[in-house]
Amino acid sequence: VRMLGTKLICRGQTTGMNLRDEQTDFGEPPPTLPTVGTNLTDLTLKKKKVTIRELGGCMGPIWPSYYSDCSSVIFVVDSANINQVSSSCIQLLSVLSAELLQGASILVVFNKIDIPCPMTIMEMKSLFRLDDIIASALQSVTVLELSARSGQGLQKVLDWLESTERSAVEQHM
Repeated sequence: VRMLGTKLICRGQTTGMNLRDEQTDFGEPPPTLPTVGTNLTDLTLKKKKVTIRELGGCMGPIWPSYYSDCSSVIFVVDSANINQVSSSCIQLLSVLSAELLQGASILVVFNKIDIPCPMTIMEMKSLFRLDDIIASALQSVTVLELSARSGQGLQKVLDWLESTERSAVEQHM
């Protein structure tokens, strides 16, 4: 199953992808750098291998070249950086309008919820107009909150991955 992880700059997605699903004590997160190109991460979910291709935000103009055969998209938003809200929203709308992703499941993850921010998650979601986006999207869109550093919310993301992977496999049978 092929999944795509997208982000703009420094959203903490690499940290989240490097945390393994079998860990219960997350401990210190692995060292990471912002994704400049792409990273491939293999996760094992219920004995099934899932490959996630992480695309850095600077690659936004060529994201569409990675959309074919993609069953799911994890779109990561840095909830600690209110300066990127508008560009994140535009990128999300671009992902949702891509013809090749019309059948994909979309997970929007507000990451870094553990970092103080002048705006609440609810205010950020309101600025995104997420209710309107979800209502008009052709895809199934799920929204979750995460602290990749502490692991808070990670189990819900892994549950979504497992459920989405299972659905993708069933559709291809």
